[in-house]
Amino acid sequence: MTTREARGIAATEMDEESIATFLQHNPDFFERHQAVLLRLRLPHARGGSTISLVERQIEVMREKHAALEGKLAELVAVARANDAIADKLHRFTRRLLQSGSRADAVGRIEASLREDFDAFHSVLLLMGEYPDLTPQRFVRTVAREDAELKSFDSLFGAGKPRCGQARDSQRQLLFGPDSGQIGSVALVPLTEKGTPLGVLALGSPDRDRFHPGMSTEFLARMADLIADALTMRRGA
Repeated sequence: MTTREARGIAATEMDEESIATFLQHNPDFFERHQAVLLRLRLPHARGGSTISLVERQIEVMREKHAALEGKLAELVAVARANDAIADKLHRFTRRLLQSGSRADAVGRIEASLREDFDAFHSVLLLMGEYPDLTPQRFVRTVAREDAELKSFDSLFGAGKPRCGQARDSQRQLLFGPDSGQIGSVALVPLTEKGTPLGVLALGSPDRDRFHPGMSTEFLARMADLIADALTMRRGA
């Protein structure tokens, strides 16, 4: 008698695939042979010892539970962040609704960006003539034929906000003397029925504050509100 036969293992031992197939078709095998289950030993996931199959299953379940808890915590954090932004956008909308003129609306936009969104480096660059608006640090106007606006053609072509790095010429046009302090930007195109009105630029000294992977949904909604305020407020 061979050693294998002495241990109760047939000389024509089943291959792994056959064993796996057998167990899949007989899920109650270990219930009927609990002694076999208890004798099975597996390498510990962290090495150095062996553990029973039951202990290994418990360990796997704990790891899955920890992963699910981490994912849930991540989703909750994202939901809370979105709620906070939605609340800020709500306040932004109410400010605009209370404005009495375009100049008043622009002032409220600047105040909300600074007070609600901590956007201390923000610029509203408008194309065309706005005699009712006084040029200042926050709002500036340029002629539509200004050659420097060509660098924003792709932004208006895409029709959606873009975050990340800006060209030196763009930073200089938008932020002027403060351009050297700007590490990252969010460029938000403002349009009315497809016609470019200007650009809202938000800048930050932090190079990672505005990055290409961030969501721009709220910026797009803000752009619609600003465009409406600029086109509906024709008075002084």
